[in-house]
Amino acid sequence: MNAKFLKLRSHIEEVVSLTDEEWKVISQSFEYRTLKKHQFLIQQGGTVDCEFWIIEGIVKAYFIDEKGKEHILQFAMENSWVSDHYAFQYDLPADLNLDCLENSEFFCLSKENRERMCFQFPKMANFFRIKGLYGYVNLQKRILSFLTQTAEERYERLLDRKPELIQRVPKKLLAAYLGVSRETLSRLKA
Repeated sequence: MNAKFLKLRSHIEEVVSLTDEEWKVISQSFEYRTLKKHQFLIQQGGTVDCEFWIIEGIVKAYFIDEKGKEHILQFAMENSWVSDHYAFQYDLPADLNLDCLENSEFFCLSKENRERMCFQFPKMANFFRIKGLYGYVNLQKRILSFLTQTAEERYERLLDRKPELIQRVPKKLLAAYLGVSRETLSRLKA
């Protein structure tokens, strides 16, 4: 079996167990894609035909407001699911941009394939429920951190939870993600 598919199976089996027969059917629902640095998975206003599981690379999920200001919601890395989930679920134009910060590899899952898979294998519906809840909890924690924590506390939390981001994401983007100036980020790192 392809090493990339083995990674995906291991990721799924952290939540639900699969037989080889189930995996053979489930794996056919995913499409492999690669994108270069600065290529988009999704662009604001466009269609969202897939959700993506990152095999390799980092994706920045953000939107640009009417004044042209960029607001970063998430940096997604290996073993993460990313999409404009609202647009994906409800067949609406994308609110978000998903931009590769590195050359990246993904497995793409269309809504049709996900729904068919979850109907055929209810344990996969449970997998997506758990992963969706995990994403919701992380977003809730991020919002609460902006309401209750100092910039230094947000930086320390990021260091604790995702230290590799500090090495892989440009300082300007990290500062924007944390809601601080680049100078403040340099001070926090020192």
